[in-house]
Amino acid sequence: MPTTLTLKNIPDDVYARLKASAEAHRRSMNSEALVCLEAMLLPANMSPTERLARARALRDTLPQGKFRARDIDALKRDGRP
Repeated sequence: MPTTLTLKNIPDDVYARLKASAEAHRRSMNSEALVCLEAMLLPANMSPTERLARARALRDTLPQGKFRARDIDALKRDGRP
């Protein structure tokens, strides 16, 4: 069962960065804090098979036909000299 955690005395600069990050990722402050905690505390080592499965699962959530390889390549090059 999930547990509730209350944080006190958060430095203003940390709060501002968390808020900006939450807005940039279109998440609530709570969700962003959880993502940050998980990224720092849970092991990030995953096998290539696991990583590929996660990428495929994410791709399956996207609208079909909207993101073609050439479009993605163009977006990656956009703004580069």
